[in-house]
Amino acid sequence: MSVPLEVTRYRVLSGWPRYMAILITATAIAVAVIYIFGLDTTLWGEAILPTGYLFLILACLLPLVFLYFPVSPRLRHKLPWYDILFSSLCFIIPFYFFLHAMDIMYKGWEVSPPGEAFIMGGILWVIALEAARRTVGWVLAALVFLFSIYPLFAEAMPGLLMAKSYPLSRLVGYYMMGPEGVIGLPIKVAGTLLVGFLVFGAALVSTGAGRFFLNLALSLFGTLRGGTAKVAVISSAMVGSISGSVITNVVATGSFTIPAMKRTGYPAHYAAAIEACASTGGVLMPPIMGATAFIIAIWLNIPYATVALAALIPSLLYYLGLFVQIDGYAAKAGLKGLPREELPSLKQAIKEGWFYIFAFAILIYVLFFLRREAQAPFYAIVALFILAMFRQETRLGLKEFLSFIESVGRMLGEIVGILAAIGLLIGALFLTGVAQSLSGEIIDLAGGNSILLVGLGALTSFILGMGLTITACYVLLAVLLAPALVQAGFNPLAVHLFLMYCGTLSFITPPVAIGAYAAAALAQAEPMRVGFQAIRLGAIIFLIPFFFVFEPAFVLHGSPLSIIHVVVTGTLGVILLASAIEGYLVVVGKLGLIGRILSFISGCSFFTPGWITDIAGAVALVLLLLWQGPRLSKTLLWPKQK
Repeated sequence: MSVPLEVTRYRVLSGWPRYMAILITATAIAVAVIYIFGLDTTLWGEAILPTGYLFLILACLLPLVFLYFPVSPRLRHKLPWYDILFSSLCFIIPFYFFLHAMDIMYKGWEVSPPGEAFIMGGILWVIALEAARRTVGWVLAALVFLFSIYPLFAEAMPGLLMAKSYPLSRLVGYYMMGPEGVIGLPIKVAGTLLVGFLVFGAALVSTGAGRFFLNLALSLFGTLRGGTAKVAVISSAMVGSISGSVITNVVATGSFTIPAMKRTGYPAHYAAAIEACASTGGVLMPPIMGATAFIIAIWLNIPYATVALAALIPSLLYYLGLFVQIDGYAAKAGLKGLPREELPSLKQAIKEGWFYIFAFAILIYVLFFLRREAQAPFYAIVALFILAMFRQETRLGLKEFLSFIESVGRMLGEIVGILAAIGLLIGALFLTGVAQSLSGEIIDLAGGNSILLVGLGALTSFILGMGLTITACYVLLAVLLAPALVQAGFNPLAVHLFLMYCGTLSFITPPVAIGAYAAAALAQAEPMRVGFQAIRLGAIIFLIPFFFVFEPAFVLHGSPLSIIHVVVTGTLGVILLASAIEGYLVVVGKLGLIGRILSFISGCSFFTPGWITDIAGAVALVLLLLWQGPRLSKTLLWPKQK
């Protein structure tokens, strides 16, 4: 069996490099805590500027890219001299800018950097490109490189790309020392909001939360028909919401759920597709949704809690559709659940992991009620570690604690390596002003047709998602396309969530489908077959973003009555659409061709906002029931195994 990429991409450190990486990570966490809680904002009697803090965070975290991400998989167990050099430069240069934060602000280094700063900034530019290549790959690195040098030749570019050109010294100053470069919005998100949530996610994993979520899902759904698949969906939603990574989610939960599904009768390709779809939805599930959701909050200048709440209904509808499809498959195939004696009891699962629920309660309370977004995960971390100490199975000894810090370092290093490069991309677009001009041209291209404009956005997001991370894809389109959609009258939050959703589609869509391929490796199934099965199972995720961008009540923007209306009709729509795809409708039973057509029409009508479409959906549903009437089944949604 091939080993998933997520397992092989990190370097295994030992000896002094390992302890150096742990020390750097611990320092970064300490710096973040001190700044976020306002414990001390002075250094040598001088105030630490926000930009100075971001330089310091960059100095602590960027070196981890070259410690944990080898230039080649062959060097996973070796740390060459040049990576030591790159790591040292990654610390020295941002720390130099941190020490000169006041000079950068008051002496205009952003516009005209002195010789020493210019040389250091140029080196950091190159290093940021290599960090992007190592963490994501050549596609992002090449894209950032082309965009970042574009202002040098902007006056010679044709058509829409023509803009004012800038000399190299201006670019280095703007990219490295300006507010829209490597310490721009993406790194601001990492240093203020994301760091705490990533540490909290790693703390949950290190103390065994993944096992708790699995046991909880097993105790609730394990005995039901197709129970192992339902366990995969629920556990992947829970684990994915704290990991923020599709591939990590597939590897973490799929190593258990895929064999269990195969054992109870699911074909290997179907089991892998279920896990891939469930893991993909995890990054869209609140309360922790990965870096992109935090960037949306900063970009729109709204609380992260608002973004998380807005994402709740679409993510639940997606999982509902997946749940309905796997239940229909299990009903048609006569698949049963696992014997109760092989499963943990609900009481025992809660007894062993109640403190995870408590930690989440603290997070939600501080996040949604006290509105201390940056501080919320740290309160939850403290509670989690204290309570975990009372059980031997979850208590972290020195060895486990060091491993926890290592896992945090890998995640933070990776995300900072990506976000620093994205900062270069944003800087180029804002410096030249091409982002603003392109938005107007996109509107003209669509000819005022909102459907065409949204379709163009979805297609562009999907194509970019094939070669970029969700975050990189979103940021590029947030600069280029989101203003056009907002100007066309769409709700800003719905637009940004729309772009985020569309950027995830490539995880389960061939020819890329890296989420499906990772699951295929675990299931020992043919990757392309898994990918096409994942498209069918995850079909609802292709539809949901279009519905909430046209009806913002789906993202809780509207009157209470309108929100209740879309939740009810959206739920009916998802159930009927998923049933049409699978060919099985709860209570009714198997659907023939006519039944599937009526179910599909009814589902689309209910899902489409408007009272007229609701009436059409109700009529189609009545016709479906009349057509299926002689063959109505007494089957319930989740009958327990006899």
